[in-house]
Amino acid sequence: MHTRTFLLGALTLAAATVLPLAQAQDKPIRLIVPYAPGGPLDITARVLAERVKDSLGTVIVDNKPGAGGNIGVGAVAKAAPDGLTIGIAATATHAVNPWLYAKMPFNAATDFTPITQMVRVPNVLVMNADTAARLKINSVKDLIAYARDNPAKLNYGSGGNGSAGHLAGEMFKKDAGIFAVHIPYNGGNPAQLALLSGQVDFNFDNLSTAAPNIKAGKLKALAVTTLTASPALPGVPPLADTLKGFSIDTWWGLVAPAGTPKEVITKLNSAFVAALNAPETKARFATLMAEPVASTPEAFGALMASERAKYQVVVKDTGARVD
Repeated sequence: MHTRTFLLGALTLAAATVLPLAQAQDKPIRLIVPYAPGGPLDITARVLAERVKDSLGTVIVDNKPGAGGNIGVGAVAKAAPDGLTIGIAATATHAVNPWLYAKMPFNAATDFTPITQMVRVPNVLVMNADTAARLKINSVKDLIAYARDNPAKLNYGSGGNGSAGHLAGEMFKKDAGIFAVHIPYNGGNPAQLALLSGQVDFNFDNLSTAAPNIKAGKLKALAVTTLTASPALPGVPPLADTLKGFSIDTWWGLVAPAGTPKEVITKLNSAFVAALNAPETKARFATLMAEPVASTPEAFGALMASERAKYQVVVKDTGARVD
């Protein structure tokens, strides 16, 4: 009798473990993108959704924008941990927002199981090309030297308080030992227009956004913010060449709700890593100035934890807060 009970219990446990895998094969997977359609995160999600259909079946991209990405990511956190709902975790949602927002609908550290990193996109320090020529600034060292010789004469724009451009600017000022006035705008596009018109002197912008104006000669790229140079912008050095260890780039990846079985995560990781490593994916992402970064779940989890610790200090230093 005891043996029979034990066997029944073991079979029940095994069925409970395997069920999500079976479901993932029979039902579509919902991939929640916490931003509006058309942006780089959305495009990369749709590229991968198409590439994994042979191994995972149909993957439906569901855009849930709002509250700096918190609404969509909150929906992932609340979903059943069965592998049928996954989502995108980004620099903002899983590293910046926990310190920027007074109230969060999820715990970035405990409410998710990492699957894989997807992408890394450099940010770039850019100046209005005419301003750079007038001030004779051709490098990061020139910019720092000018700022030190002309206190409070430089300013920089960003997409708003607590935005990636704002935080990068404050990190730069602190590490370089300079001062520049921060001018926040209502979004990245107005900030770039202000730079192009000469209203501000420099910005830290996403490379995919800044690249067309860099190529057109309207913006001068002084440095990328990744630790190493970017193949998407040959000849432009990393800011870390001047300020050792400086690194602030944009990344995003895939997560599932906490408690998703390890077998399910392994299956998802295998499918998405294969898709990320496909030459066609790399070619498509290159048009977005995005570098595919396939990883283990453990490596992506470690990255998110490290980035949270970094941005906790940066956000505190800026005093930025969203109530």
